[in-house]
Formats: sequence, C-alpha cells, structure tokens
Amino acid sequence: MFSASLQPPILSLFSSTGSDPLALWATRTDASLPADSFVCLLEDSSSTPVPPPPANLISPLAVEPDSEHGRGEGHILSQTILHLQSPTLRTTFVQCPSAVDSALGVKHPWIHLQVRNMGREWSFEVGVVDRAGREGVIRLSTFQKTPRLKAVLPPILHLPLAFPSQSAHRLTTWSTVSLKLPSLLPRFTDPSLLEEEEGQSDEEESPDWAKHPKQARFTGMEPSGLYSHVSYVRVYATCRLRRIWFSETGQTQEMPWEFELYSVA
Repeated sequence: MFSASLQPPILSLFSSTGSDPLALWATRTDASLPADSFVCLLEDSSSTPVPPPPANLISPLAVEPDSEHGRGEGHILSQTILHLQSPTLRTTFVQCPSAVDSALGVKHPWIHLQVRNMGREWSFEVGVVDRAGREGVIRLSTFQKTPRLKAVLPPILHLPLAFPSQSAHRLTTWSTVSLKLPSLLPRFTDPSLLEEEEGQSDEEESPDWAKHPKQARFTGMEPSGLYSHVSYVRVYATCRLRRIWFSETGQTQEMPWEFELYSVA
C-alpha cells in the first residue's frame, strides 16, 4: 500500500475522527455472539450512539476522582472513537490492510496506538519484515505473563502488555502505547524464548539439550536481519481506539496538535 509512496516522518494509519475511519481496514466479529461481539464508532464521553440491538454495550472503566477537585469529570475524550468489544478476543478485530494479499509497506521503525483500557483482555499485533524478506509477527497481550516465541510460519513473538495501574492520580484510562520494531527482531532467534513443545516440560527437555538443542527448531525463515517494513497491523477486542500512527523517532518527536488527547471540559 505504501511501499511505492513517499512516506512522511509521521504517517497516520487510523484516526477515529476522520471522515471514513475504516476505509483501509477490514473488520471481523464473532457471528455466534451478536450481542457481545461488535465494532462500532461512538462518542467516548457519552458512549453514544448506542449500537443497534442485540448489541449490549459494556461500560468503560470509571475514571478515578480528581484529588484536587473531588470529581472524575473532564478526563474522558469528547471525540468519536472506535469501540471493539468481545468475550472471544481472537475472533473480533480490525486489520489493515483489508486485503489479505497486500502489504502495508510502512518503513517507519516506531508504531504508536492511542487506546482506552476497558478493564478486559486486549491484544494487538504487527507483522514485520526484514531486508531479506523474512516475516514475523509481534503480538502484545494483556494476558501474556512472559515473553514467548512460537516456532511457526511466520514465527510469533508474544510479549506481555500492561496498562498503567488505576489510582487517584490517574486522570484518564486512555494511554499511548509505543513500540520500536527494529529492536525486537533479534528476539525471533532467541532460543530462551521458545515455547515448550506440547507435552514436554523444561525438566524433560534439559537432559537432551546436547542432542536436541532448541536452536534446531529454527527454520532459517525467522526475521533476523535489518528491519525493512511493516506488513500489517491488527487490533483485537476489547478496547477503545483513537489513533494509530508510525514515526521515525519515539515519543520525543514533536507531534501534530491533532494527535494530542483532548478531554471534556
């Protein structure tokens, strides 16, 4: 999609306040759960318009009262956002590009997501490609406890993700998640992260380390060279999403004003 285009220093992939936010995105929901699995646009502060029946909209986490003014008002967005909801995380998501046979081709090393914690499990993943054309998947999940590597094609690097803890000092349940993609490519060939093979524990495997080292599970197709580009982005339920963008540097880079989070007055 973008490989042949001139890419500016900051490239916006999704904005919930745009005229057609999902124009580049495919949406997937769980057809067996019409009341609980859906994706919709609504206003963050009022959670309206309510999605049509049988959809049953869950309530977002309450914002802690302001310690100075004794109230929790003024710390939620007065903007349209994308609401993703489902008890079956894997079956409900949005993905860009929408066509499975195309690739994003975004070359920026940093990805950023503005997301609201809904108090439920949440995950997102990014397809990365090295300069030799080898692809891997970087997946971050709130339910993952330790970094793990799944030796499949393409290989999946599964990392823990945690929202800031709720406290009286937090002004909002919105967060910006930033990820430096090139720094994670070496983890695709780290044998210490490999998942156990089904029915096998560390204790069972260790005596045969010399005969059957974990390195033998690598195929040579793991991305391990220099970073090239992003092939796709997928965001799963349950969360609220405002913006996804790529940049040449981290959060120290000056952002356009429209990238800032503005609350209800």
